[in-house]
Amino acid sequence: MLSYIVKRILLMIPTLLGVLTLTFAVVQFVPGGPVEQLMLELKGKGDAAVSGAESSGGGSNYRGRQGIDAERLAEVKALYGFDKPPLERYFAMLKRFAQFDLGQSYYQHQSVWQLIVSKLPVSISIGLWTFFISYLISIPLGIAKAVREGSRFDAVTSTMILVGYAIPGFVLGVLLLVIFGGGSFLQIFPLRGLTSDNWNDLTMMGKVLDYLWHLVLPITASVLGSFAVITMLTKNSFLEEIRKQYVLTARAKGLSEKQVLWKHVFRNALLPLVTGFPAAFVGAFFTGSLLIETLFTLDGLGLLAYESVMRRDYPVVFGTLYLFTLIGLFTKLISDICYVLVDPRIQFGAGGGS
Repeated sequence: MLSYIVKRILLMIPTLLGVLTLTFAVVQFVPGGPVEQLMLELKGKGDAAVSGAESSGGGSNYRGRQGIDAERLAEVKALYGFDKPPLERYFAMLKRFAQFDLGQSYYQHQSVWQLIVSKLPVSISIGLWTFFISYLISIPLGIAKAVREGSRFDAVTSTMILVGYAIPGFVLGVLLLVIFGGGSFLQIFPLRGLTSDNWNDLTMMGKVLDYLWHLVLPITASVLGSFAVITMLTKNSFLEEIRKQYVLTARAKGLSEKQVLWKHVFRNALLPLVTGFPAAFVGAFFTGSLLIETLFTLDGLGLLAYESVMRRDYPVVFGTLYLFTLIGLFTKLISDICYVLVDPRIQFGAGGGS
């Protein structure tokens, strides 16, 4: 087990390097880098002429540089570090990342770490509620569907969750805002943010209620798509276990259906769900939040990543990519370890397999 963990950690290094190297190479050819955007602003042209531009590290024929004093251009390139060759910048980035130094944002005058920490509360709020509500509803529902397979309850709930799964979260969010956010019908829930303007004047209970009130629409839009996947995974996992020989043996010994379900089936059926907990938990924070955060004006990690890409804020882009990739790799390792914790019969061989 220990040797497997060490091997997996060592394999993370080339994987992480591959992701960073590929992204760094692609960025060299992306038009309209930070140097060009700043030069356009200095010329009063804004970002409209960015399209068709060459990259920050690219050639000097880009029209955003035309008419700009060469000395001023050199100063701007030195400000962003583009006065150095790409290979030198690449290795300097790797050296910083090895020390967990994610650098400084070009535009927000803060370190990338400070930006990530400042956005975490919003993403954690959305992620935690999405994760817990999805699992607290979907697992009992999936068990009930497995026990009642083929019944009217099974058919009706399957139809409902599949219809919900077919509706994108962003579309549902727009619909909720139109109906309940004062769009065309009712004005029950707020349109933006996680707190009201008078947050500081509220009592402790008032703050809790205000926070939950703001969460209703974004959380509803976030969790709907998760219900179908988790519910059907739970149902199919339980059905697969219920049909196995050991269940027939347990019933033949005179055990009640409740004892068979909770003492024998539950543990084995829960294996694929529990091992997916780490990935689902982390994924609730870092994936699928961009559109929801944009729609409900929630200043979280998803919105930060999107704005950084659009503004070519490369330190934030690479810093968040490095951090999220690292978290994803360790999450996968934790998921594998969960297999052993849930079912000690599983052993990792010398080749890393089970």
